[in-house]
Amino acid sequence: MYTAFASVYDRLMTGVDYQGWANFYHALMERYGIPRGKVGSLTIPLAAMGYQMTGVDLSPDMLFEASQKARKAGAMIPFVKQDMRQLHLHRQMDAVLCTNDGVNYLRSEDELRQFFQAAHRVLREGGGLFLDLSTPYKLRRVLGNHFIGDEDENIAYLWQNRYHEQQNCVEMNLAIFVRQEGETYLRIGEQQRQYAHTAETLGLMLSECGFTDVAFFGDKHMEAPGEKECRWFVAARKPLGGAV
Repeated sequence: MYTAFASVYDRLMTGVDYQGWANFYHALMERYGIPRGKVGSLTIPLAAMGYQMTGVDLSPDMLFEASQKARKAGAMIPFVKQDMRQLHLHRQMDAVLCTNDGVNYLRSEDELRQFFQAAHRVLREGGGLFLDLSTPYKLRRVLGNHFIGDEDENIAYLWQNRYHEQQNCVEMNLAIFVRQEGETYLRIGEQQRQYAHTAETLGLMLSECGFTDVAFFGDKHMEAPGEKECRWFVAARKPLGGAV
């Protein structure tokens, strides 16, 4: 996953308001009393706000693209190749952020538990875990069993989805066509699966892994999510004396 796709990811995500995303995470961290110290993702906009960042991803290609982008922005950010389920950093952090559907790639309650336990170990006491994910409603009703396509003068994509009820996941097949010199196109194929997790399961797993003050928010607003919300933001705290 995210091999050749990494080189065109930003071009396909030009409509995403990363600054607005970062602003909301900043507001959440202020609400939870997190200082502008060491955190983990959405690196460049948050680094510009004064946070000291460490970026983590499993894909070497995505890490390379991120490091190049950070360098161009003048941001000194270390990037580390790790599996989020075995997250391990050289010292404890004030916050861990898992952004842009990272949790949707975890396939089971056991994998959720592995990540939450790893994040709990990485955090200092009083630190916060913050994440956002696509909701079951979005995966089933908005993405599931739909075809999406778009193009501009340099890039086009065809995106076919299929929702699997028994596995609670949406299978996404993308064909991306990138204009080369002349009238030729480079075709990039990408297949992904994202898994739906209920609020009840997430809340229970976080509590079982030692987190407190668990709260769910709608898409970049501080109110509780609505029934047809497409994105949840979730915040939780590692309490003082919170060893697992």
